[in-house]
Amino acid sequence: MWHKLFPPVLWLKGYNTKTLKGDFIAGITLAAYGIPVSLAYATLAGLPPQYGIYGYLIGGFFYAMLGTSKQLSIGPTSAISLLIGTTIADMANGDVQRWADIASLTALVFSALAILAYLLRLSGIINFISETVLVGFKAGAALTIGLTQLPKLFGVKGGGENFLDRIIILTQQLPETNAAILFIGVVAILILIFGEKLMPGKPVAIVIVILSIFLISATSLGLQDIATVGIIPSGLPEFHLPNLRVHDIDGVLPLAAACFLLSYIESVSAARTLAQKNGYSIDPRQELLALGVANAAVALGQGYPVAGGLSQSAVNDNAGAKTPLSLVFASVTIAFCLLFLTDMLQYLPTVILAAIVLVAIRGLFDLKEMKHLYRINKQEFYVAMIALVGVLIWGILTGVLLAAIFTLLLLIKATSNPNVAFLGRIPGTKRYSDLERHPDNENIEGVLIVRVESSILYFNVENIKEEIWSKIKGESNPIKTVILDLNSSPSVDIAGARFLKQLFMEMKKKNISLKIAEARSEVRDILRDEKLEELLGHISRSVSVDDLVVEATKQTNL
Repeated sequence: MWHKLFPPVLWLKGYNTKTLKGDFIAGITLAAYGIPVSLAYATLAGLPPQYGIYGYLIGGFFYAMLGTSKQLSIGPTSAISLLIGTTIADMANGDVQRWADIASLTALVFSALAILAYLLRLSGIINFISETVLVGFKAGAALTIGLTQLPKLFGVKGGGENFLDRIIILTQQLPETNAAILFIGVVAILILIFGEKLMPGKPVAIVIVILSIFLISATSLGLQDIATVGIIPSGLPEFHLPNLRVHDIDGVLPLAAACFLLSYIESVSAARTLAQKNGYSIDPRQELLALGVANAAVALGQGYPVAGGLSQSAVNDNAGAKTPLSLVFASVTIAFCLLFLTDMLQYLPTVILAAIVLVAIRGLFDLKEMKHLYRINKQEFYVAMIALVGVLIWGILTGVLLAAIFTLLLLIKATSNPNVAFLGRIPGTKRYSDLERHPDNENIEGVLIVRVESSILYFNVENIKEEIWSKIKGESNPIKTVILDLNSSPSVDIAGARFLKQLFMEMKKKNISLKIAEARSEVRDILRDEKLEELLGHISRSVSVDDLVVEATKQTNL
């Protein structure tokens, strides 16, 4: 029990000086990466820069106490930052303090949802948003985030309520581009890109931050009307409850639910990737508790929802992290910077933050995966496109929900009209497979073997019935026996069982015998409860399709 509730009990057993050294270096490296990234993401969320740092400082520390991933890094992410920024804008009415309070309240509600999901064992919710939806969502988020940062790159005001508005306004403002700002931004982007290739896993961003601060504070560039971050309060965050309550703000609950889903999916996906690489496994349920507690602490520390991101976690892993203690070292390093180095950060140009975001989101737009989806499965590709377009037009929350609903509708459609296969005997064997796919199979005269390749439920029984009767009527030779192979039907509800009873009665009137083979235990139970054994005889797990074919053939010969 202690191992589950407090995972450090497991990894602390074999802890040694070599592991400590790796975690220490990884922690400092992660802090060097996380500080500029968190500053950038906070501006993306519409918040003062320090709120992003608070997320890294507090979230990582508390996740380390409860998380089951040894390399996952917790902090603000681009998708959640954008979701916070675009959704809270209408709630805060331009009041920065109210904006920050709503963001913290969202993290607190997020925490409550995560802990509730942990208690109710709902870790399977990660499966409700498919990887295909995430491909489109990430691409849409990347385009949206990129467009919010381009005005900073060109040194113009930007504006607009949606994707198309922002494009039009940015295009109109391009003649006002500040050449000095654009030059700094482009150089920063090039250094970041080539730095990632030449020194993967190294905190190249912190070098750019230090250089840009020096250039603005010590050279004539500071006189070029280049916007900077401004004064960042020194010291650690004060811990207190948000000054608002859930009933004070319409829309906080759905916003928190969206952040929770995105955070959990992003975190578990990244954690599984790193766990597979490093040869261990994670506990998805325990991750709910870890994320819930981490976000509760962040909410009390004036931050906004945090998650585990793959890019920041990759930095932690590549730097040599062996246990979550690297997050503790990162938090200590960030705390030191907040206490003693914030005076320097006030000279950090906002265009550098825009450059960091623009480079960070490159991996979100996976063109290769989109081409793969289009080639392999057009339906999956359309789901991704719905998510992408939905995010661009209606925002992240609506876009993801729209794509998820569309996916569920496709699933319902597929389940309501399942494949009904008609089987023939594989030559020289006692096995049976689909005649349509294998026309060389032997057709058994007078016997129709049916396999329903799904559960038999109230909303698909009519389609199954229509398929069976259509096949019976289309046969040139009269059918004397129908064998229903239920091996591929994992469940049958009451309506499905009653449908089989009705099917038996209808076939009896036409002198057709109905037999059931290879039904699973749960299916046999409900068929017995619905008194089908009184009509069909004993429904046995030991009777195969071939057994019934042999029996039917003997009766036909007689």
